[in-house]
Amino acid sequence: MDKSSVSLYLLMIGCMYVVLGFSIGINAYFIPFVQEAFTVTRAVSYLIMTATFSAYVFFALPAERIIRSIGYKKSIFTSFLILAIGFFLIGYSASVVSFPVFLCSLFVLGIAQTLLTDAINSYVTILGPTRSAARRISMMGIADKLALASASLLLALFLDLSQVNLDDAILPFYLIAVFALLIGFLVYFSPLPELSAQGEEMDSSVINQQVYGNLKQNIFQIPHLYLGAIAIFFDVGVEIIALGSINDYANALGLSHPEFYVWYTTLAMVLGYSMGIGFIPKRLSQQQGLTICACLGIFFTGLIVFSPERLSIYLVAFLGFANSLLWPTIFPLALTDLGRFTKKGASFLVMGIIGGAFLPLFFGFSAEKWNYQHAYLICLPAYLYILFYARVGSQIRTV
Repeated sequence: MDKSSVSLYLLMIGCMYVVLGFSIGINAYFIPFVQEAFTVTRAVSYLIMTATFSAYVFFALPAERIIRSIGYKKSIFTSFLILAIGFFLIGYSASVVSFPVFLCSLFVLGIAQTLLTDAINSYVTILGPTRSAARRISMMGIADKLALASASLLLALFLDLSQVNLDDAILPFYLIAVFALLIGFLVYFSPLPELSAQGEEMDSSVINQQVYGNLKQNIFQIPHLYLGAIAIFFDVGVEIIALGSINDYANALGLSHPEFYVWYTTLAMVLGYSMGIGFIPKRLSQQQGLTICACLGIFFTGLIVFSPERLSIYLVAFLGFANSLLWPTIFPLALTDLGRFTKKGASFLVMGIIGGAFLPLFFGFSAEKWNYQHAYLICLPAYLYILFYARVGSQIRTV
């Protein structure tokens, strides 16, 4: 495949990352919004994250079957159809003033995000050499995170945190649903080709001699894969905490324009992605990049806990820098040499995104029971495990 074709396909996939980032980014704005709109506590408001990310466990295996049955392109199209339904239900939940319906709509969005995340991350990973996959995913990450932060800016045009009115959410989300539907049809008629990982479609008499994963009977005999799924669990957990909590933290501190603080975390992530694009694989291996980011996460978590409150919120943004290369390195490291298990392995990794449901929920309860600064200690064991995966877990290969 020539470079111009790869660039075109990356541009097209990048547009899909924008939609994915936006669909996740609305959560950061909704956490403080629903506290007023539906009269719920701060801890309960973090059920937003649980509703969204629990879908990654329930739908990960069905997503793998869908991708295996109809391919990447049609799976992406299907995910946009489900996104449209989820956005429509958000508007409907606002019209009937129902927090349970609102949570259900986020669960539907989570189903769409599961399928879309599985399809486009696998696609980008196998679009070129494995050793440079982190570079390609970092490029996509910039589009994803800028869209995630822009979600707060866009929603702020319609939904005022200082004077919450649910009626303001109805029309915007109906329009966003229509937009997602249009994007889905554009994907369906696009020239994106179907791809397969090395050894994935080869005859079994040949693959057993070439690809590590094809020597195994099931994915649980591949340590670097299931240890990688645990790393994804912690990665997404700390990433969502850093991105999803900073607006609410600013609101709790009484800072002006709290909806804008997610941009600090986002810009820090973009800086980290840019360094990954520049350094991987020429100057840093994917394991080295993961090691550095895990160590930075440990360091910044300590600073957040022991710094003055008005300084600590900006240090939360630095967690964005530490988190930037976690997903771009863990995902391809865990998919390395899976052969015929590539699609199933990718879906197994996507199940790890459930960390985005549990860790932020624990964070929300901790922030309400104690204070925000001490709640960030939840991130410390996560970074320690990711460091273990970088140094040991990702390199485990046993025949």
